[in-house]
Amino acid sequence: MSGAPTTGACDAPETPGVDQLHATVQRIAANVEQVLVGKPEVVRVALVTLLAEGHLLVEDVPGVGKTSLAKALARSVDCTVSRVQFTPDLLPSDITGVSVYNRRTESFEFRPGPVFANIVVGDEINRASPKTQSALLECMEEKQVTVDGETYPLSAPFMVIATQNPIEMEGTYALPEAQRDRFTARVSIGYPDLKAELAMVDEHAGHDPLADLRPVADAAEVQGLLQAVRRVHVSPEIRRYAVELVTATRQLTELRLGASPRSTLQLVRAARAQAALAGREFTIPDDVQAVAIPVLAHRLVLTSEARAARRSTTELVRQLLSRTPVPRGDTERERG
Repeated sequence: MSGAPTTGACDAPETPGVDQLHATVQRIAANVEQVLVGKPEVVRVALVTLLAEGHLLVEDVPGVGKTSLAKALARSVDCTVSRVQFTPDLLPSDITGVSVYNRRTESFEFRPGPVFANIVVGDEINRASPKTQSALLECMEEKQVTVDGETYPLSAPFMVIATQNPIEMEGTYALPEAQRDRFTARVSIGYPDLKAELAMVDEHAGHDPLADLRPVADAAEVQGLLQAVRRVHVSPEIRRYAVELVTATRQLTELRLGASPRSTLQLVRAARAQAALAGREFTIPDDVQAVAIPVLAHRLVLTSEARAARRSTTELVRQLLSRTPVPRGDTERERG
């Protein structure tokens, strides 16, 4: 077999300061908002997920801009991008790649699939079979692909942005808990308000804004941003606060399955990213609260009684945030 395919890996970047990080992220956000009008909160969650080195699940009804969000974020960064349209007949090898026998060299050669890109856009992920969905598990968690006993690393940065429609269930396969748990955050776009929808009609009716979108950052810059986020300080009190929130989900009688230890790690990483997005080198309780619902709600499984009572996991996380004691103290003084 040939060696791992080249997918645009970049040299070790210079780590930017918080001010530079904030400026770069603001450029990306402004670029995405040219396409997704009137949804700054959705764009914020998407950028937090990118900075947290995670993966994003965009879940909403048709026509609200799920795929447009994914494409706009991908096109805003000048790096390798691939798109996979998930269908019931899609095979795992259609995503990861396949070994092909070369008669001339009398050996197998690995031909990489679309997952070998910095940003992978998976459209309507729940239309593929569970077998095909599972092809992403190793990619998303370990950032590598194993085919025929050979392991190939994926280039950094690596992010999966997947969309799914929770309403139209015909011909779909619900994401298993193991798959949902690998998505750092879930976001629902929702319908725009009247003003935003009028602006969208005025600006987008005559042309596709995605066609005019140009990159405002590259893979090397994003790698530098990720390095900067890793250096954001998280005090012991903030870590304990995150653990207490996650642990509390496992004690709710309305839930059949609480949040996993992986979600604790993702919550802390997202809080770091949120702090960096706000221009700080340290985290505060507000950072944890700002990302708790996107990070935790999609991982929780309601009991049948809670579903019958029309409870929602978002509502439960919001209640936990109001009940869990918030750490007090001079967080800024404790950093370093």
